[in-house]
Amino acid sequence: MMWGMGNSSGVSVLEVGGSHVTAAVVSPDDWAVELVERAKLDSRTTAEEIVAQLGRAADQLPLANGLAMAIPGPFDYETGVSWHRGVQKFDSLYGHDLGKSLRDLLKLDRIVFVNDAEAFSIGEWSAGTLRGLERCVGVTIGTGIGTAFLSGGRVVRSGDTVPPGGELYRTSYQGKPIEDWISSRAILASYFDRVGSDRGADREGIGVKEIAESARAGSKVAHEVLVDAFSVLSEALTPWLQRFDATRVVFGGAISGAFDLVHQVFPYDVVVTDDTEHSGLIGAAARFVTD
Repeated sequence: MMWGMGNSSGVSVLEVGGSHVTAAVVSPDDWAVELVERAKLDSRTTAEEIVAQLGRAADQLPLANGLAMAIPGPFDYETGVSWHRGVQKFDSLYGHDLGKSLRDLLKLDRIVFVNDAEAFSIGEWSAGTLRGLERCVGVTIGTGIGTAFLSGGRVVRSGDTVPPGGELYRTSYQGKPIEDWISSRAILASYFDRVGSDRGADREGIGVKEIAESARAGSKVAHEVLVDAFSVLSEALTPWLQRFDATRVVFGGAISGAFDLVHQVFPYDVVVTDDTEHSGLIGAAARFVTD
């Protein structure tokens, strides 16, 4: 579906994940989102094919004013160079100037890259659960942990009130990286360790969603695994929330769907987004118009 030319005042946005890319147009007037397409994305293929996939998604949008793109790190958002390595997605883009490749392919002058967790958090502040709050935090939980500390809707990345770069994933808990405790791989590893399965066939089709479903169905082990993982997140966040004087946290990302099973471990105001992707699109558009 090609976006109608009568709506050229909107911001064209791509929201990029490890397995999908969503193309949309967002109105800066009321943050209304018109979804153009959500397509599968193979992030484990060659750099050339990844660029081609992103180009095909962007080609459906009106690009006269440029493009905003929310994309996970590690990534240099100022230069558009990807530094993904060892994260099971976009590894072939390591050191690749994605900004130049897409500008050349799409004949664009301007692409604004936004960290996906920051885009999500800004979207929640602009039109969601964090709306109007002075100091608040967004957390995305999936293959890793993404965070954004917002003051008046602006991301704070420096100073002693936030983790290094404003990114919790750079911190440790009991001597191990935080993502070794709370991430999809960490939760799966803990679950299979406790149930005693070491055969690949036993693990097929089981993700955090299935573990959460088992917990809801009465599995004590599944419930304990989730509670333990989210308890670490709660403890790791607490000192930073106190230093930053945050009044609310919003969770997004795939694993946030297990929140109903673990909400009791959070002694502060935590909410879960209705739609991580929707917020990410809005947040990327908001950065585009204020950048």
